[in-house]
Amino acid sequence: MGLAIKETAYLGWWFVRARFFGRRKPLQTVLFITDACNLSCRHCAIYNHKDPVMKSYEKVREELEYSYREGSRFVDFEGGEPMIWREGDKDINSLIALAKEIGFYSCTVTTNAQLPLKGLKADSVWVSMDGVGAMHDDIRGEGAFAKMEKNVAESGLKGVSVNMTINKRNCEDVERAVEYVKNNPHLEQISFSFHTPYAGTEGLKLDWEERGKIVERLIVLKKGGAPIMNSLSGLRLLKDNKFKKHCWVSNFILHDGTRFAECTGKAAGVCEECGFGMAGEMSSVFAFKPDTLMAGMKLRVR
Repeated sequence: MGLAIKETAYLGWWFVRARFFGRRKPLQTVLFITDACNLSCRHCAIYNHKDPVMKSYEKVREELEYSYREGSRFVDFEGGEPMIWREGDKDINSLIALAKEIGFYSCTVTTNAQLPLKGLKADSVWVSMDGVGAMHDDIRGEGAFAKMEKNVAESGLKGVSVNMTINKRNCEDVERAVEYVKNNPHLEQISFSFHTPYAGTEGLKLDWEERGKIVERLIVLKKGGAPIMNSLSGLRLLKDNKFKKHCWVSNFILHDGTRFAECTGKAAGVCEECGFGMAGEMSSVFAFKPDTLMAGMKLRVR
């Protein structure tokens, strides 16, 4: 209870300074700890099977301390596949413990769930899912869905949710994915984004008309009680991408140590075609949309 009060107070203090005094400092850090991965997903522009980077424990410490000084209080460990990370007898739980020692309120791990999750100490776990069964495997490789399903079911973890990035190949599987999450006792909710066309993945991008129709489908599902994390206000903004971005809310540190004060999409020149669901959520927060504020509190303060 004490931590929840502390978190809420900090969120309020951070928001007032950002919204009314123009302070542009991060609240969340997206920290890539390796580009090694055990899959070769069609949409991914990050995985590196030839000469992967595995950050040292001390390098991660340095980057966490830097982010904390900048104002960040939530960290998302990403890859590649973050569950692969090792240094001697240290593993991903060692990095989570380090983040908590530094002062971060909560730690998230975004994973493909191809490795066992049992014993993972993250406060929340987001599993990347690209559809149900064969659809997921079409994008991530044969057998990936069955392994993901097994590891989630056997994890014993609470607060496991899934991310689905909608693209040309899986766009017809949206309703089935929502139904799957709704009926799976091991999953809490699902968040949606649209494919952002980083170099080499442009063929997966939906056109704006297709994207708008899918947003309408998601809105109908959300209004019907589906366990969709995105708020209605945030979803509506994803239709045409014509809204003010607040992507500096998260700072990004890549696997090679490159630091970005905001989403890497700006440097890559893909902001105008961004499909990142949280971009809509962040914009709606700054517009004082009650449903988005409530969704954010539910996500961040447990």
